[in-house]
Amino acid sequence: MQRLAHRKLMLAVTASAMTALVASACSSSAKTVGSATAPSAATNSSVSTGGSSAGNTIASGAASVQTTNGSLGTFLTDSSGRTLYLFTADKSTASTCYDSCATFWAPLLTKGAPTGSGQVDASKLGTAPRKDGTTQVTYDGHPLYYYKQDAKPGDTNGQGSNGFGAPWWVVAPDGTAISATSGGATSSSTNGGGYGGY
Repeated sequence: MQRLAHRKLMLAVTASAMTALVASACSSSAKTVGSATAPSAATNSSVSTGGSSAGNTIASGAASVQTTNGSLGTFLTDSSGRTLYLFTADKSTASTCYDSCATFWAPLLTKGAPTGSGQVDASKLGTAPRKDGTTQVTYDGHPLYYYKQDAKPGDTNGQGSNGFGAPWWVVAPDGTAISATSGGATSSSTNGGGYGGY
């Protein structure tokens, strides 16, 4: 009788310990899965704005280009107000900005024909394929880019930067580069084709 009672007690203790161990493992596993799969607010923001400090430009559909007014005059932005730039090293619709350049100057990508609003001339909107198979938005023949250090809509921290071999400028609604760094900006390209002439 004592052996039977002792055996039952040992089985109950073992079962209780196993249950606690399984519950602890499940709880730990759930925490790991939750942290691995739940995107942070920053990740969601970077996808929805089309650009971020990490250069994330995943396109969920057709990109939209609009205009905004600031100290540089009227210039192009994306649909969330993020400033768009042209790279004077691009001499055609084909981008020359890849690898480390594209880390700092992320391309504006699209899935579908881009649209425009504000003072955007829809006839100047176009697209060009990139080497990785994505599609970049162009305006008056210029591939369009974001700047990594622009943290919020309206920032123009990339204006006048001379990185990766040539200057970067915000883009006027007529497709020319705005080359000023503060108020009273004037367009600096008048060659009509949208390339060179800066």
